Amino acid sequence: MSVQAYAVRDEQRPPDNMLLQVVQRGLRSQPKRLPSWLFYDEQGSALFEQICEQPEYYLTRAEIALLNQHAGEIAQVLGPDVRLVEYGSGDAIKTRLLLEHLVTPVAWVPIELSADPLRRSMERMAEQVPHLPIQPLTVDFTRPLRLPVPPRAPRRTVVYFPGSTIGNFEDREAAQLLRKMRGEMGDNGGILVGADLKKDRATIEAAYNDSAGITAAFTLNMLTRLNRELGCNFELNAFRHRAHYNAMAGRIETHILSQREQRVRVGRLQVQFHEDEAMLVEYSCKYSLEDFAALAAIAGLAVQHVWFDPERMFSLQYLTRAV
Repeated sequence: MSVQAYAVRDEQRPPDNMLLQVVQRGLRSQPKRLPSWLFYDEQGSALFEQICEQPEYYLTRAEIALLNQHAGEIAQVLGPDVRLVEYGSGDAIKTRLLLEHLVTPVAWVPIELSADPLRRSMERMAEQVPHLPIQPLTVDFTRPLRLPVPPRAPRRTVVYFPGSTIGNFEDREAAQLLRKMRGEMGDNGGILVGADLKKDRATIEAAYNDSAGITAAFTLNMLTRLNRELGCNFELNAFRHRAHYNAMAGRIETHILSQREQRVRVGRLQVQFHEDEAMLVEYSCKYSLEDFAALAAIAGLAVQHVWFDPERMFSLQYLTRAV
């Protein structure tokens, strides 16, 4: 069977007028906030890959260790003839570790906002897992999806959401996203989702404040993107990155802080920033097993299996429809 590489549909950004409305609305709110998907232009995606290589960023290492140890068992649970629909596929290194163990997979459907990283990951996957049908989508996975027609009927559709991206959503939004996945997986399907676990503050905060400053550059690249795409005039040296762990809420909260009194042009809007004013750009929630089971239950799902890395820092959880 030859590799089926379908044309990538490049829909990774809204029209400029819609993007402008999103940004202006966020900067008018109190406190100011911007959506985290603004991180992922081409440069942002490249910086995130660098973040994953930093010594403080335990998440990627833990998840790879988990898959190295448990991929065979996970594949047995999923069974043969799986269509794997992956949210936020990125470089797909972890996905390959799973796909290599799946028996006669029907297709891999990578969904990614940034077209160039998606193309690169498809090329690598075609070399590493020959004869795998690949059906990419360059869309926002939080919106309703039209999945491509599979090359043959799958026994099961599994929505794969690796990393800890589910933690970027507040509980209500995370439950809505899980409910959406529940619809896409069908009656006999499942969801395989990565969830970072609660642990000591120092370890968590270091992961989002690496000593090389890559995460800070990643955060501030959002402002570079707004300057380029909307003609804003953010001065990068007038803002800084801050990420701290809110233990009560169980999450990292990432802000961009204004370092002085200033005004920024956003379309026709002049936005006032006060010194030390914080603009929220991302949450990264951490879970106990009980936390995540409760979240799944709200979406009509039940946790069937949980796998851990050897140090039990990270989990991969398999969800199916609740009885």
